[in-house]
Amino acid sequence: MSESCSHDCNSCGADCASRQSSPADLLEKPHELSHIKKVIGVVSGKGGVGKSMVTSMLAVIMRRREFRTAILDADITGPSIPKSFGIKEKAMGDGMGGIFPVETKTGIEMMSVNLLLENETTPVVWRGPIIAGTVKQFWTDVIWNDVDFMFVDMPPGTGDVPLTVFQSIPLDGIIVVASPQELVSMIVEKAVNMAKQMNIPILGLIENMSYASCPDCGKKINVFGESHIDETAAKYGLPVLAKLPIDPQLAKNCDQGVIELFEGDWMEHAADVVEELLK
Repeated sequence: MSESCSHDCNSCGADCASRQSSPADLLEKPHELSHIKKVIGVVSGKGGVGKSMVTSMLAVIMRRREFRTAILDADITGPSIPKSFGIKEKAMGDGMGGIFPVETKTGIEMMSVNLLLENETTPVVWRGPIIAGTVKQFWTDVIWNDVDFMFVDMPPGTGDVPLTVFQSIPLDGIIVVASPQELVSMIVEKAVNMAKQMNIPILGLIENMSYASCPDCGKKINVFGESHIDETAAKYGLPVLAKLPIDPQLAKNCDQGVIELFEGDWMEHAADVVEELLK
């Protein structure tokens, strides 16, 4: 019951003041010692489309452009970010409830559940609310330093964790990662509708595994059939930020923990769009 009402607001259909709330009311503040300028969520409708690789590459490119960059790995049950960067050390606490992120070789700050587990292969067998709470703590308890761009690698779908990120962390935009063999229009529509409900702008789409290049003639081969991402993007008024090839070297870089050494200009337009957020 609200102080201004004489009845149980939860059981009535009136537009009581107690029932009116803004998404901004649910936002959590970062640690008092954190300084974060822009936060970008990287989402996908299903697993296995290369969302974590896209997150890693974006962070690397922005660091190459001399921006201070960070990654919050919100994919608690499938954390792969530390392995892509070859990080094996553990995150340390400050003795007062705060946690220091781990830095990569080039200075990208990072927090992932694998940086807290004794063994990186230990499964996280937790229920949704606990997982969502852990992600929230990565925002509120981690002492992020001066960060220009933080990328949040979110688990696929629209469940507890993506909803927690959308409601708790002040996202400046999201990037949707898809692949040619997906029902792309349906996946994008889900992301668009969820983002609209949370008043979060969509920066654009990135198609991974878009094509393979013939090693002999350089011809592009549509391994998964003709792409429809351009039509889907146009339907929802969204830009296509990048089309990534099937590149064995990229996979090798991730497997060997040297994603910071990747070569290729496929993501430069996406990085330009992200950089615009600071202007």
